[in-house]
Formats: sequence, C-alpha cells, structure tokens
Amino acid sequence: MKYTYVLTASAFTSLASSLAVVASDARVVSPNAADTWKRASPQAPSGYAPAQVDCPSTRPTIRSADHLSDAETQWLLKRRPNTVDPMREFLMRANINGFDAGQYIDKHRSNTSALPNIALAFSGGGYRALLNGAGALAAFDSRTPNATSQGHLGGLLQASTYTSALSGGAWMIGSIYANNFSSVQNLIDHNDVWQFQNSLLKGPPRSGSQMLHTAKYLKHLAETVSAKAGAKGNFETSLTDYYGRGLSFQLINAHHGGPAYTFSSIQNDDSFSKGDAPMPILVADERAPGDQIISLNATLFEFNPFEMGSFDPTTYGFAPLKYIGSNFSNGELPQGQNCFAGFDNIGFVMGTSSSLFNQASLMNPDIPDSLKKPLKGILDRFGRGNNDIADFTPNPFLGFHKDTNPNSNSPRLTLVDGGEDLQNIPLNPVIQPMRNVDVIFAVDSSADTGKDSMNWPNGTALVATYQRANTDIMNRTAFPFLPGQDTFVALGFNNRPAFFGCNSSNVTEGNNIPPLIVYLPNSPYVFWSNTSTLGKLDYSIAERNAMIENGYNVVTQANSTRQGASSWPTCVACAVLSRSLERNGESIPQACQQCFTEYCWNGTTVANSAPYTPNMILPAVHT
Repeated sequence: MKYTYVLTASAFTSLASSLAVVASDARVVSPNAADTWKRASPQAPSGYAPAQVDCPSTRPTIRSADHLSDAETQWLLKRRPNTVDPMREFLMRANINGFDAGQYIDKHRSNTSALPNIALAFSGGGYRALLNGAGALAAFDSRTPNATSQGHLGGLLQASTYTSALSGGAWMIGSIYANNFSSVQNLIDHNDVWQFQNSLLKGPPRSGSQMLHTAKYLKHLAETVSAKAGAKGNFETSLTDYYGRGLSFQLINAHHGGPAYTFSSIQNDDSFSKGDAPMPILVADERAPGDQIISLNATLFEFNPFEMGSFDPTTYGFAPLKYIGSNFSNGELPQGQNCFAGFDNIGFVMGTSSSLFNQASLMNPDIPDSLKKPLKGILDRFGRGNNDIADFTPNPFLGFHKDTNPNSNSPRLTLVDGGEDLQNIPLNPVIQPMRNVDVIFAVDSSADTGKDSMNWPNGTALVATYQRANTDIMNRTAFPFLPGQDTFVALGFNNRPAFFGCNSSNVTEGNNIPPLIVYLPNSPYVFWSNTSTLGKLDYSIAERNAMIENGYNVVTQANSTRQGASSWPTCVACAVLSRSLERNGESIPQACQQCFTEYCWNGTTVANSAPYTPNMILPAVHT
C-alpha cells in the first residue's frame, strides 16, 4: 500500500495571513530578478518529480562497497594532481622554519600518493553550522580577499580532496556546489541567495507585499511536492520534501529554488569534472523500520555526486545516484523495469541530511497558536507512518545483502538527520581506508553545552565517532584515541584548535593508519555565535555576516593574532604534512615538533570540568 502524505496548497497558503513582513534593514529582491552569475544546470527530466528516462547501454546496478567506484577513482586521477600546486603554495606561505616545503612537494610531485591527502569536515547545527562553517570555508579558500595574507589559511580548500558535511553544514556545502563551486564571498555579495531574514515558512524576502509572496511561495512548495507524489512510479513524499524545497529557495540561485537541480548533476559541473574542486559528501543516518532511537550502530549513508550508499557492514553497497528512483531488486535493475532520474533533487538530499528540522516548524515563533495544533497533527500523522524522515521509495537496496542489511526486505529506505547518532561531524566518509586521507580539518558547530552557557561544542561529536570505532559496525576502521568531554572542556580543547592522532600508533584497533584530526570548535571571537539550532531560524544580513566573520576567526585564530597563536599557519602546515612525512620516512622538522607539543593531546584526562562560560576573544561586532 502506498502511504503518501501531501499537504495541499490551501493548507500552506493559510499560513500566510499570520506572517509578518520582512525586517526593514534586510535586502530584498524583485521576484523576477535576472540571474547575474553562473549556477549549475538542471538535470532532472521533469522538474521536482522523478521521471522515466532512457537507461544507459550498461544498465545501472548496485555495487559492493569493497572498493571505490570507477567514477571516483577516475576523478581522483584528475583531482589529486590538481591539489599539488595549491598545496605547495600553502605550505610555502606557512614558512616552516628549517624545512623546504617547496622542495619536498617537488620531490614527490610525480607520485601524489606520497603527498598529503586533505579532507575538510563541517558539522551540523542548523543555520549556526551553515554560517560558522561558511566562515571557515571562506578562510580556507584562496579566492576570498586577503585569505592568502600572512596569518591566514587561504589555499587549504584548493589543496583538499574531499569535503564532507551534514545537516546545517550540508546546506552550506550543498549551496556552494549547487552554484558552480562558488565562493562564500560571491554568495554573500549577491542578494539572490543566502537571504535568511525570513524563516522557511515565510519564504524569501521580497519587495512589495511579503504576505502575498509568502502565499505564492507556499502554494508552489505544495504543488511541486504534489507533482512528485502523483508522478508515474513508486514514489512517496514526506515532510522532508517540503522542507528541502524551502531550503532550495534560500540556497540555490535559480528560479523557484531550482526544482530540477540534482545532486548527481554536480559531476557534470566544470569545476568538479575537471578535478578543480574537492568532492562533496553529505551524510545521513538510516532509521530501520520500527526504530525510533538512532544509535551508534545505525547504518551511515553518504551522498556524493556519483553514488549514495554505505561502507558499513550492514548495507555495504552503493547505488548510482542519478538512477536511485529506479526499481532495483537484488542489486540489479530487472529487465522490463525502466530507469528513472530526478529523485536526487539537491534540496531533498540537503534536507535528508538535516531532517531533524522537520520538527523545527513547531517551535517557529512565526506560527500563531491557532495553527500550531493542526500543524502538530500533520507531523504526528507523518510520524506514525514513518514519514517524519526522508523517504527513499523505492528502496535501491531492496534484496541487497539480505543476511546483513536490516532494510533489505523493505520497499522503503528511511533516512534521518546525519547527526542524530551524536556523530555531528561527518568523519565516517573521510576516515575510510580506501580514501587514504591523511588529515581532516573538523569544523564543529555543535550545541553540546548546557544551561550555564548553551550551544557550544564540547567534543561530543568526536567522542561519538571514537566510541563507534570500538564496535564491529566500523569494519576495523582505525580512529585516534580521544578523551571524554570533561577533558575537552577542562583543557580548553573546545575553545581553541587541538590535534588528535598525532601519534599514528595511538589509535583504535584496525587495518589502517587513521587521519590526524585538527579539531576546530566554534567559539566567540567577535560575535556570540552560539545561536539556537531550532530556536533561531532567521538571521538579519548583519547577523549573517557577523556569524561568518566569527567562523573565519575561529579557524584562523583571528588571523594568528590570538594570544599564543602567532605560529598557527605553521602548525596547520605541520598537521597537513605529518602522515606524509611519516609515510616517506622523513624526519619531523623541529618547528613541527614544537607545534605538536602545543596542539596535540598528550593523553592527560580530567574527570570533572567546571561549567563552560567563554569570554569574547576580540571586540564584538555590533549588529
């Protein structure tokens, strides 16, 4: 039986009468504003609704996860060489005393496997994570004005192979790639996207009557999702469809938020296809049928431009992302079954990684009390049918790995927010041994701390992955040893950068040498960036910019001006080089040894920490 829930256009439109107009200090755009800068091209054959397409000459199949896909392997042959010159430039600017970084890179240039392999990981945390992560990404991006100046970290993005993200971090990364690997600076310089003055229930800020535009916006959301529900094929819809479409209006520079834009279309973008940009990977958790609590043993799914699937020993397989709307069975698309495309709408994929926000609408202050009860009824009804999550029907992994896959007998694959298992930093894709990552820059915008000073990280996300690494679900994938959250707080690891895994042998049992992790926690440099995940769903332009500026300062340590941080770029370079130097039998420069003494966890643990109440590090930005 098909359980599809579709909100009617009238149900959405009825919200409009209660919504306030946009704040007077916000920038607004004409609803017919012309696009003035490039963006991705729509790839879905029929707008938001999946549709039948011609199958390729080799029919799509589900593959085992015992190797990387041929597409990723071929892409790496382009990307890895393209990271060499940016890496060389970055390391030279870092100026490691007594070490000729340029000579080292040139010595191994012809063998990129000898050189550092870098990944960037951006945590969840709603708009807080989007904006803090955007500041970090801007700091890593050589295209950002002044990012390659002394004390800055520009070029790290260009030297990276992978970027992983979930929830709010996935919104940021998804938006960057949906807009042709645009820079953060470019996105905030244009008034077509990243306009967060209104919540998703209001729609983008517009000139004229905001209430009228809101009514049209909500009507459009209802109609596009209805088109998917009514499309030929076995498709379900859930609240994530509406939510993902709303996100697209904020994040994608296209008419109506680009309903035909797919995540798999990123593989055709020039920047990505030529290997000029890292591979984006978004993460979600599986919620097996009947489960309500997401544990560390939940199967983790990733979405990259080529595939969706899991390295976990449960599903242990990948499906071609472009064709996941097709009716696969036992790992194959049976003869007589048509190929469908367009299911992987980029807003839906971003929404899947952050489906916890389905519940946020109940907390939105824009909703009057008279509407909260019926809206809660809708959400309750979705929950009873497992529709409070993202519904991937038909299940691409139906009949696949029946002995281990808990969802192999279900026509539905149900996924939820990638941080619901507490692994709020998406490390799993980039610690996989076959990806050979040497160092991960982990930007943590989590909200772990309690009532004394809420919504700051305390290492919980890292600790959760460490705990998972000690279970069978990780397939003997090694991970650095970590202390508990009290140690993070007591030793200040949640207020400044820290390195974990500096000693490559001090790790959990496994078959590989895991990456060194550079932990970069959100902290208050110029703005109180500990905004509520679900309680703050709109930001003025000034607030948005202050959050991004603060995130830039978080990862650069105020451009190396924070007390004791004058050598920060050098220490970042040492973290980048660490595994490569070890692999090639090279000695560690004295300058790097000093950095590791300063930033590496030395094994000290603290049983109980005082309440965390940080102070502003620099003069505050006023909004």
